[in-house]
Amino acid sequence: MKFAMMTKLSLLALVISLSSVLWAADAPAGGAIDPQKSSITVRVFKAGVFSAFGHEHEISAPMQQGSFTENPGSVELTVDARRMRVMDKGISEKDRAEIQQTMLGPKVLDSEKFPEIRFRSTGIERLGEGRWIVLGELTIHGETHPVKVHVEGANGRYRGTAE
Repeated sequence: MKFAMMTKLSLLALVISLSSVLWAADAPAGGAIDPQKSSITVRVFKAGVFSAFGHEHEISAPMQQGSFTENPGSVELTVDARRMRVMDKGISEKDRAEIQQTMLGPKVLDSEKFPEIRFRSTGIERLGEGRWIVLGELTIHGETHPVKVHVEGANGRYRGTAE
């Protein structure tokens, strides 16, 4: 169960990494990432912990703080797990509330015991125009795991997939 949770929630690192590339590109040499102008979205697919619900999920994960440096490229971000919200469309409020409770509860994030989710890049490799690989460490549920994120994008829109 824990492995499935880590696999699915490692997507958070994907979005965090994507966000970091976006703001690093817009600023001169590095600094703080403005949480008010930044958004992180986690997309969870029909597998692992959430498979019993039979839906793909979109989750808003408000950034608590973040910073980056351009040379060498690095990114650090923190999300308050307690503020994550299920944003699924096309489901009942009852189902959304149930998914929300399960996500924040002890079976998945245990957000009261582990309120912070952190991402720290360990390497950023530019593959070409608008393409990067971001390596990093995601600390979630009190455990740190390596993640690799393939990032593509331009003009303020970035997408990627995590391994």
